[in-house]
Amino acid sequence: MAMNRIQFQQGMSLFEHFQHYGTEAQCAAALERSRWPNGFRCPICGGAAHCVLRGSTRKTFQCNACHHQTSLIVGTLFEGTKLGLTVWFLAIYLIGEAKTGLSALALKRDLGVSYPTAWLIHHKLMQAMVEREAATVLSGTVQVDDAYLGAELAAGTVGRSSENKVPFIGAVSLNDQGHPLRAKFTRLPGFTRTAIANWAGANLAPSSTVVSDGLACFAGVTDIGCTHQPTVAGARKPKDLPMFRWINTVLGNLKTGFSGAYHSFDFRKYAERYLGAIAYRFNRRFDLHALPIRLLVAATACGPRPEPWIRRVVLV
Repeated sequence: MAMNRIQFQQGMSLFEHFQHYGTEAQCAAALERSRWPNGFRCPICGGAAHCVLRGSTRKTFQCNACHHQTSLIVGTLFEGTKLGLTVWFLAIYLIGEAKTGLSALALKRDLGVSYPTAWLIHHKLMQAMVEREAATVLSGTVQVDDAYLGAELAAGTVGRSSENKVPFIGAVSLNDQGHPLRAKFTRLPGFTRTAIANWAGANLAPSSTVVSDGLACFAGVTDIGCTHQPTVAGARKPKDLPMFRWINTVLGNLKTGFSGAYHSFDFRKYAERYLGAIAYRFNRRFDLHALPIRLLVAATACGPRPEPWIRRVVLV
């Protein structure tokens, strides 16, 4: 069997990470490049001329025009943190490189911080991933399927209507050779035609050809101009349904990753983040070496996300 070049690519080693980001000075320089790739710009007036004030633990920039002062972390995901940047950069590396996900408990042990701190770091970085993925639009041939997080309760309703299950839609776009390009996993309020049409309007190009099973709600993709190709699966096994090969594979890997990395998580409250993190890593699998620095850029652009904001309930 030929070696899968994507799966066996080198990526960034832990040793290489510490070579580049092993000190606070190295991390600060990388954060500055990420935030201002073309040089400092005042967040108030946009001016470039500035001076650097010393005397604090982190550099403070003062605009020469309006005299506004800002630090490297103000206005980013790291705003308000008391942790060193080396801790954050290691978390970015570990979470970005974790193909099947990384639990907050494992992150706690790797970073040497408390569990609440590791949990918050994890969710902040996953939020940055979700916001970066929000603009992703799938096009061409797109395989879709319905899926659920959670299992049936011992004394609860069985099947899709179980009160312990959270519905989400999985979608994978294919290239001209029929190989997977990008994926999206989105929590839905339920599998209705209206919900699918709303999802398609936000996540699919109108010219897409959507391949699905016979679930009636998937016809909603035609409401935004997509072509729909349904196939009634019936009692056939996955091997007899090659038109669903990649969506079945990706969803199978997602569920295996969840069961292996997490003993439990509040999927009703935070499903969107865990699903978004999986999609973020999958869609950037072609260049694993660049993934940590791309996550740094996402965290820099994300803006402050304080703990009360992170913990708020998002109803779907």
